[in-house]
Amino acid sequence: MASLVTFKVRRSEAVLVPPAEPTPRELKPLSDLDDQRGLRFYRSGIHFYKNDPSREGTDPAEVVRAALARALVFYYPMAGRIREEAGGKLVVDCTGEGAMFMEADADVAIDDFGDVLAPPIPGHEMLLCEPEGAGGVVDRPLFYIQVTRLKCRGFTVSFQVNHCMADAAGVVQFMKAIGELARGAAAPAVPPVWARDLLAARRPTCVTRRHPEYEEVADPADDRISPADAQLVRHCLFFGPSEVAALRAGVPARMSRCSRFDMIAALVWKCRTEALQYERENEVRIQFVVNARGKRDPPLPAGFYGNAFAFAVASTAAGELCERPFEYALELVAKAKASVTAEYMQSVADYLVERGRPRFAVARTYLVSDITNAGFGDVDFGWGKGVYGGPPTANLATFHIRSKNAKGEEGILVPMCLPAPAMARFQQEIASNIAKMRTILDHEAIQAH
Repeated sequence: MASLVTFKVRRSEAVLVPPAEPTPRELKPLSDLDDQRGLRFYRSGIHFYKNDPSREGTDPAEVVRAALARALVFYYPMAGRIREEAGGKLVVDCTGEGAMFMEADADVAIDDFGDVLAPPIPGHEMLLCEPEGAGGVVDRPLFYIQVTRLKCRGFTVSFQVNHCMADAAGVVQFMKAIGELARGAAAPAVPPVWARDLLAARRPTCVTRRHPEYEEVADPADDRISPADAQLVRHCLFFGPSEVAALRAGVPARMSRCSRFDMIAALVWKCRTEALQYERENEVRIQFVVNARGKRDPPLPAGFYGNAFAFAVASTAAGELCERPFEYALELVAKAKASVTAEYMQSVADYLVERGRPRFAVARTYLVSDITNAGFGDVDFGWGKGVYGGPPTANLATFHIRSKNAKGEEGILVPMCLPAPAMARFQQEIASNIAKMRTILDHEAIQAH
């Protein structure tokens, strides 16, 4: 099993890779969505690639390092450093100092990780180039990348990126650009666009919506799960064609247009809440990312790589969520998603400026992000598409990840992290709910004949 994999990694010294050509020296303000305090950290990703016999004798570390230097010419803010100005406003000082690069060798093969790669990737800490020095995001490299050669002649490419610089779509755009240049392109297919002013707060600000994503529930310390809990266990759910069909059978006709994300997120929220056994009157929430790309008129320009999302929030009493049918949770999720309009996005920026760029609330909240369409699996450095591309781990916040099961079926992977007793209840609740919906599906099939 992948969880039993142990291996050693021999790393070289990390080095700064500056842009391959001179770049502009200027200050570029981040947007009022970019510099909220909840995004002032480094988010990570990892890609696994199998050996390609046609690339025999080619060192992937050399290829990626050279392509990174060229990509930083186009994405030159990524080679700079963040500074904090008056009022906590963040700007990028485009110094051209560069991104941090590390190469390494590991005595492990891709197949040793098991049939299906999924978070948490065993030993991922050794496969990531970690930001050095004190915490925070000011005066540190904005991008860290590590290429690790494996004994099967495959390799991994992992990154850590300052979240203030890019969301999932933005960092994938940057990684794809590195891949295109590694494969011989003269320039990225999609030229990068800064345009952070398009997501700035109004002057004067005008908050027109309520933003519960930044408002704590009552008694936030009264939670049943904490990242400090050493007993947390991890499990990955897989929703393949049969599971999705079963969920669809539980959807009322009036909601027939709901998405796969809505269905899976609603079920997991409901079952997670049941498993954590909150008090009936406790407010519980689901909080998820809604992309602003496509929510604006005019839309954000192609090539925009900043943070372009808001958090949608649905909330209810734990007793209501657990005791009412699946469609109740589904309606709450769909309504929350529909509430994130272009005006909502603008109101978020105004709210953040008015309130000093607060962190988003997390107590009694299931946080989930759909990265199935971000394109992590499409990054190609010349060895073809990877066998896995996505987050190396998932803790209290989780993801919907495009994946395949051991049978080769396409589906959605949802990593989950819970205290051990709650995890056992959670898995039982998921199985019970899906079995109940499969009964509906079977009944409909019988009726059709």
